[in-house]
Amino acid sequence: MQQHKQSWLGREKGFSAFATGPLLDFWRQREEGEFTGVGNLKIRYARFTSPHHHRVILIVPGRIESYIKYPELAYDLFHCGYDVVIIDHRGQGRSDRLLPDSHRGHVAAFSHYVDDLETLYLKEIVGHHYQQRYVLAHSMGGAILALFLARQPQAFHAAVFCAPMFGIVLPLPPFLAHRILDWAEKLPVLRDGYAPGTGRWRAHPFGINRLTHSRERYRRNLRFYADDPAIRVGGPTFHWVREGIQAGRSIISQADKITTPVLLLQASEDDVVDNRSQDMFCTAMAAAGHPCEGTTPYVIQGARHEILFETDAMRAEALNAVVDFFERHVS
Repeated sequence: MQQHKQSWLGREKGFSAFATGPLLDFWRQREEGEFTGVGNLKIRYARFTSPHHHRVILIVPGRIESYIKYPELAYDLFHCGYDVVIIDHRGQGRSDRLLPDSHRGHVAAFSHYVDDLETLYLKEIVGHHYQQRYVLAHSMGGAILALFLARQPQAFHAAVFCAPMFGIVLPLPPFLAHRILDWAEKLPVLRDGYAPGTGRWRAHPFGINRLTHSRERYRRNLRFYADDPAIRVGGPTFHWVREGIQAGRSIISQADKITTPVLLLQASEDDVVDNRSQDMFCTAMAAAGHPCEGTTPYVIQGARHEILFETDAMRAEALNAVVDFFERHVS
């Protein structure tokens, strides 16, 4: 494992050769599966397994993401001795969409994401009798995971939240945004329409991206969506934003139910999710008597929202923290 960890610090220099060589070979070994989620939607997922592994990490991606964005992370975790399972949430990736305009990021109820995750957990994690069960969630996936852990705090031996969406950065003052969302909720045409300032998916140049400082990783991720129109998702609907805000409130109020050992990674330059809500979550966890690792968020200095797609130094710091944390929680 230590030798593999060392490779994380110099990968960008030869990223193209890595991506078209070892990483591509690894990606071809994936198994893909599906199950029926709430409302009879097909929910798809990918997994990487080895008969020599007795530990598993479930990856819970963020909004608009697909498992096809995660081969590098899966590669690194797999070579640290873990099986890896990655879900495609309803309404995105290769899972079924909810609206005729497939670019609209939408969900009928945020709890449906949680229900889907629970179904996958029972099918792929519990069903395979792993000795250690871990979970790593990014952004929206962090909100889904937190609500799942409030239901089933004993499901995993440890959990990592990476820039979790416990609060959304809004372009308007909160009181005004909430009024608009409540008004739109009563009008179906608006309710299921794009939230203001958003629209269909389009490629943004690296220079104006808000997600990562890594040019290589940003370009690679952009190519996934450019090459496969079927996985593209654009802006969220009014209703999705409302559901997301309510989910964040619910997470803070239910933090006392989460007894799973938790590490929360925070990006210091995040302007996608509200870091203050992550601080509030850690405060609530500490007040309940089961604090996050280190009591407060582990801040990755200089990182933008997509910490695990950042430049080598920041990504390696975060990934080392993740793996080391899991290694300390084996029972």
